[in-house]
Amino acid sequence: MFIHVDRVKKWQIVLALICVGMMMGCAGFQKQGPDSVPEIMPGILAGYLNRDALPNSLALLPPPPAEGSAAQALDDEISKDSLALRGTPRWTVAIQDAQLRFPEAADTFSCALGIPISEENTPHLYMLLRRTLADAGLSTYTAKNHYRRNRPFMVNGAPVCTPQEETKLRKDGSYPSGHTAIGWAWALILTEIAPDQADAILARGRAFGDSRMICNVHWHSDVVEGRFMGAAAVARLHADPQFCADVKAARAEYAKVREKGLPPTGDCRAEDEALESGEP
Repeated sequence: MFIHVDRVKKWQIVLALICVGMMMGCAGFQKQGPDSVPEIMPGILAGYLNRDALPNSLALLPPPPAEGSAAQALDDEISKDSLALRGTPRWTVAIQDAQLRFPEAADTFSCALGIPISEENTPHLYMLLRRTLADAGLSTYTAKNHYRRNRPFMVNGAPVCTPQEETKLRKDGSYPSGHTAIGWAWALILTEIAPDQADAILARGRAFGDSRMICNVHWHSDVVEGRFMGAAAVARLHADPQFCADVKAARAEYAKVREKGLPPTGDCRAEDEALESGEP
């Protein structure tokens, strides 16, 4: 994600934290139907939350590890281990996980869900993923813009899995990981839609964040705090009526597609083997 936002006021963060645990609130909202959603940049739809309602990562997260600290030593060690996976099937999955554009990104959790995800067959689920991408990703930017932490490839000089993005990544702070926030937010939301697949979904969400270390574009601590921000965004989203309506509609879509027995997109066996073959 390469989107910049202004700082969010601290009192708004307090409101966001109050929303934690309000998962049951979604049950009371009525489905409003999909409306036309504007783009905030080419291919990226506006989220459910206005800018002022986003969790403030600068207020919520500690500073990134300091040079010479034990936490930075751990980051260095995990980064070194991750480099050993270059060229393996796990590296290939990491390249795929770097893709946040739709429709390609819709395939990320297809195997974990056990169904195909598309604008045609699951329109509310598809829209839910597209819009929450912005909510979770943007929540990381107050800290990103403040700390402007250098990414691993800028330190170790090793290749990244998406060289076409290297120039942009150099200008985009490493801490916390926006990709990870998005993937973990998606995983949490999808467990509400398909609780019977919760373990598989959460495991895939964890792997999605780990892919950023394998790609040599994020440190371990970036990924850990990215997951925190993804969870913070989902907590705040549960106070939004349209989000809750779309979750309810997506749950119905999921049940209908499962009844039809439509197979998931891609080679799920190959994905499973790749994910099991190596983690940082």
